[in-house]
Amino acid sequence: MLLLCSITLMIVAGCAAPPPETEEPAAAVPGEGTVPAEGNTGGITEGDLAQQGPGVTGQGSLEALKEGTTPQTGVLADVYFEFDRSELAAEAREVLQRNSDWIKENPGVQIEIEGHADNRGTNEYNLALGSRRAQAVKDYLVTLGVAPERFSTISYGEELPVCGESSEECWQMNRRAHFVVRAQRPSS
Repeated sequence: MLLLCSITLMIVAGCAAPPPETEEPAAAVPGEGTVPAEGNTGGITEGDLAQQGPGVTGQGSLEALKEGTTPQTGVLADVYFEFDRSELAAEAREVLQRNSDWIKENPGVQIEIEGHADNRGTNEYNLALGSRRAQAVKDYLVTLGVAPERFSTISYGEELPVCGESSEECWQMNRRAHFVVRAQRPSS
């Protein structure tokens, strides 16, 4: 509840990350991805984003909440977990192998890994579980050869579900690691 109140306060008070200074390219999914200024050679460019097609910048769960939509997966598929578990199943490892291939092919992006849980258990427990899930995904991607500094992790626990019904099908959709692809600004 405390996290939900904090998130609500951030949204109401406008404390969330500021909107991007430039408009997103038409082909990209709305989000908070940033793009290098024209003429920079490091990182990905607006043209690169448009060329990759819809969903390249991904959309974070918090951004989706602010827009009143469901988070969009983009080019990196979400990974799902069993009830009360943070271990990666064989299917999750296959998804992460494909995701790692794309991440390696796109060195100019940073990836935020969001950990989520269903609404069974306490808020504190689910935040910790979401954190373990995000960390397990990051650790596995690192074993596949992706540099650890390319990732950040965050846990939303049960606070930002994609489905609000009380059913096993719905709970399964909420037990996930979601990827948000962010364009990287080159270092000066």
